Amino acid sequence: MTTDTDKTMTEEKPNGNHTVEKIGGTSISRSRELLDSIFIGDREGEALYNRVFVVSAYAGMTNALLEHKKTDEPGVYALFSNADNDHGWMDALGRVSIMMRDMNAEILDDGGDRRVADDFVRERIEGARTCLLDLQRLCSYGHFRLEEHMLTTRELLSGLGEAHSAFVTTLLLRRHGVNARFVDLTGWRDENHPDLGQRISDAFAEVDFARELPIVTGYAQCMEGLMREFDRGYSEVTFAHTAAITGAREAVIHKEFHLSSADPKLVGVDAVQKIGRTNYDVADQLSNMGMEAIHPKAAKTLRQAGIPLRVANAFEPHDPGTLIDAEPASEPRVEIITGLPVIALEVFEQDMVGVKGYDATILEALTRHKVWIVAKTSNANTITHYLEGSLKAIRRVERDIAKVYPSAQIKMRKVAIVSAIGRELRGLDVMLNSLVALKEAGIEPLGAHETGRGVDVQFVVDQESMNAAVKSLHSVLIERAGEVELKAVA
Repeated sequence: MTTDTDKTMTEEKPNGNHTVEKIGGTSISRSRELLDSIFIGDREGEALYNRVFVVSAYAGMTNALLEHKKTDEPGVYALFSNADNDHGWMDALGRVSIMMRDMNAEILDDGGDRRVADDFVRERIEGARTCLLDLQRLCSYGHFRLEEHMLTTRELLSGLGEAHSAFVTTLLLRRHGVNARFVDLTGWRDENHPDLGQRISDAFAEVDFARELPIVTGYAQCMEGLMREFDRGYSEVTFAHTAAITGAREAVIHKEFHLSSADPKLVGVDAVQKIGRTNYDVADQLSNMGMEAIHPKAAKTLRQAGIPLRVANAFEPHDPGTLIDAEPASEPRVEIITGLPVIALEVFEQDMVGVKGYDATILEALTRHKVWIVAKTSNANTITHYLEGSLKAIRRVERDIAKVYPSAQIKMRKVAIVSAIGRELRGLDVMLNSLVALKEAGIEPLGAHETGRGVDVQFVVDQESMNAAVKSLHSVLIERAGEVELKAVA
């Protein structure tokens, strides 16, 4: 089914002179440092423009507004959804207001700018408070159900964080002589309800890229409801659609680090190699392993629009970073070694062989409980999924499967997947050399898997062995790649 947004992206071609650039929460929290790197640095006059910045909320703000991403500590949204008549969420919203005003004081030197930013926070926070109180009162009547409005509530609260960071960044840049423009995609007090393409097109209709520097909210309110599908991954989707719809020549994601061959804290700063260029296929594998260069749906949008993606270090502005495009590899090689702790969910049923339906039932349960599938293996009577998600959610999946197949033996085990990712790996003997390296390191793999695409080779190991396995494979496949290749040929 083709949506209006898809049509808009198809009709617009990447023929502009501008870039669209994404700044994450940790980086935008260091906005004053960014003045000397990506915002201004040594740029003057026209060089300051023909750029669009899409910003996330400041670090920790979305956790406080929704729930903590890692610990599930409740924020405003989680408290409101379980509140009934309790107003504990109001205290949490008050704490968010204090956090926002503290950020204003930290980032803005000028007293007048701080007052303007504080007024902005007050208006948004009080507006949200009034809205939630009204909704709570409305749903005290039997005809209205709070759960029917929770997704809209989640989007309303989440948009507060991005609106705040974009507005404050705009004030900061204006104070430093940049003609910055606040572009609010959050739909605040907007009676219209357009799709995503129309929301972005309308917002940029009068923007002059050559003379203005748009600072754009990472959240965009739209008919599709970004959080319904992407939850907290929405900012990269907004970023990618903005690049496609405005016809950017390049999309750039600024991170606090370079995209490297492994975690430098694990294998050593001197051992890692920065990746200069790769393709979207590799980026998809990284996303699958939780090492996101970009959300896979955002990558798809850029790829279809023919826009290359650059992943750069926000604090090393003169380094070109990593270019990701659709080009095939000029030189086959392993580019990244990464590991991910997962839970292996094994379903054994002696009568499974030759019977259809088992896999579909398991997938339905995993989808219902929003558990991420990293990898999967199966044989005649056993299906094993390697999953990333909360133990609570996976326990629910286990119970659902047991209800449908009461005679099945279901086992869960904490393991890790270590993956060697690269381009055109066929013919490099990655599997053989990796198994030798793991054996020499005293690590017994619990499983190994290689697809025919030649883009990754995966190994299942005990979680306690994950870091050692990453270091072992990085040493053999990347640091000593030339030696291993000669060894394999011999």
